Amino acid sequence: MFTTLEKDEHARRRRLIADRYANTNVLRPQSLGGIAQNATNFVRRCFESVGGSLDIYPGLHAYAFDCITHHLFDPYDTKSLQDVKDEEVMREVTFDDSLQNRLLKHYHPTIHRLLGNALRTLFNAKPRETPLADAFVLDKTTSPSLSPSPSPFTLLHRLRQSLDKSEKADYDDSGSAQGTFIPDSLDIAAECLDHMAAGIDTTGDALCFLMWELSQPRSRHVQRKLQQELLAAKSNGVTDNKLAQLPYLEAVIMEGLRCWPAIPMSLPRVVPWDEKGGKEIDGWWVPSGTVVSCQAYSVHRLGIDSKGEWFPEEAEGFRPERWLGGEAEEWKKRFFAFATGGRGCIGKHLALAEMRLLLKEVYSRFSTFPDDSMTQEDMDMSDQLISSRPRGQRCLLRFVPLEDLAGKHHGSPTPGRQQMAAEEPESTVWRVNSTCKGIANSYVETLDNESLGAA
Repeated sequence: MFTTLEKDEHARRRRLIADRYANTNVLRPQSLGGIAQNATNFVRRCFESVGGSLDIYPGLHAYAFDCITHHLFDPYDTKSLQDVKDEEVMREVTFDDSLQNRLLKHYHPTIHRLLGNALRTLFNAKPRETPLADAFVLDKTTSPSLSPSPSPFTLLHRLRQSLDKSEKADYDDSGSAQGTFIPDSLDIAAECLDHMAAGIDTTGDALCFLMWELSQPRSRHVQRKLQQELLAAKSNGVTDNKLAQLPYLEAVIMEGLRCWPAIPMSLPRVVPWDEKGGKEIDGWWVPSGTVVSCQAYSVHRLGIDSKGEWFPEEAEGFRPERWLGGEAEEWKKRFFAFATGGRGCIGKHLALAEMRLLLKEVYSRFSTFPDDSMTQEDMDMSDQLISSRPRGQRCLLRFVPLEDLAGKHHGSPTPGRQQMAAEEPESTVWRVNSTCKGIANSYVETLDNESLGAA
């Protein structure tokens, strides 16, 4: 679907799988429960790191990898937060420097052919090779029978249904059954591989940039307010499928995606061929066949003042409150992190669910601080031409349990740190710790004066 240029063909492919990414499907208990379990697995790593630091860059990509494979293949998903072999597959896809090489080959094949050896020698721009990922997907998609069958909410289940129906379908002139795209086994493997790759770096990088910002002294008040909302929701028994109703959590996520969209660079589109020979865009005539693009990074930095006038400086800085006041509607009009229209991100609801659950699990339990070895340069956006990632491909944070902070300031003994390791996986209904309300009250009172050194 991602590489299909022709509009009608793209629409047929998208229509086939769209319901797998509908919010109603993402919020089904089996689907959401798998995301929640992966968030719990990430939090276990956080607890294990207490007293030291944790590199969340590979951890968050492992979380995103486990979530997307859960949505694609359950019960044949990966456990890369727990299994070293599965983590190797994730690293093969994530720690890759071949994008520039591939784009040069696509747009300028002659230059690439002439300079290929120099690129490999000078810039280590090697062709992308993902044999582990390829083998993983092929094993799940080409096996004649899987027992048990893929879960009903998964993409693989939907694609296999279509393959089974293809023998009985009546075909139209396009080769599609009654206007609907029917995949073969190779189509299924290619589609699943594309979705798997697309679902790792996007969510992993977005969460990484956001958690880094929340850990900075300049955003301490944001982290505190987020924790206050999450702890109150926990006390009130808010369930995971209602997290979107938490206004400050939503504002933090929206602001994170505004500042660090997973795909910040140009999203190319081709002006379609029609009887008019082109389209008018904002008063400019653009001929058919012209490649145009829009950048989320640029659009998100178009600010407005209180009178609705353009004021770019207003867009600078991390300020979740912009999504809560009267200006919110104007910002929503220019929110482009998932693009828009028929070519917009099909996985939007899945990505947002993953972000909500991960942030809930982390910031209802911890306060985070940057490790002393980290610099801002490590977290500068590294331009991958289409996507971006932290320049240093690492993000070391320190995790301090909220109960430790509350106990430190009030002289009370802290609950055992082994609590998380001993717990069974949580259901979608949060279990309220008996100390939760006390921790919330004492933590909110004292966090303003809390410093990393004191913690």
